[in-house]
Amino acid sequence: MFDFDVPRRPRRPSLTPMIDVVFLLLVFFMLASRFGLDLQLPLNLAGGVNADEYEGPPRLVDVLPKDLRLNGVAVRAQDLATSLENLTATPQDTIILRPRDDASLQRVVEVMEALAAAGFSRLVLVE
Repeated sequence: MFDFDVPRRPRRPSLTPMIDVVFLLLVFFMLASRFGLDLQLPLNLAGGVNADEYEGPPRLVDVLPKDLRLNGVAVRAQDLATSLENLTATPQDTIILRPRDDASLQRVVEVMEALAAAGFSRLVLVE
């Protein structure tokens, strides 16, 4: 009736599920890892803890998608630094940047980099 003496061939485990798990982990770590370096911009936020008293004439730069306005007057990007020099006593005076009309973050960063290249070091971003 039952034959207990016949040895069976041992089953070999399938490696397919383990390979699937390894590839899933590989994809997860590739997507979760960071490639490249982060760019850090020194930026003061209006009303922050280290906010200094504002002194001097107004220096409000409206950043629009296509152009710039300094105190409400349209100004070309290449003339912005010169116009701000007339309104500041030192390059450490506060300059307020205000993005308008859905200006992209890249546009704001370009204006900040241009002002930093001109020597202005205290930029404040307002909403």
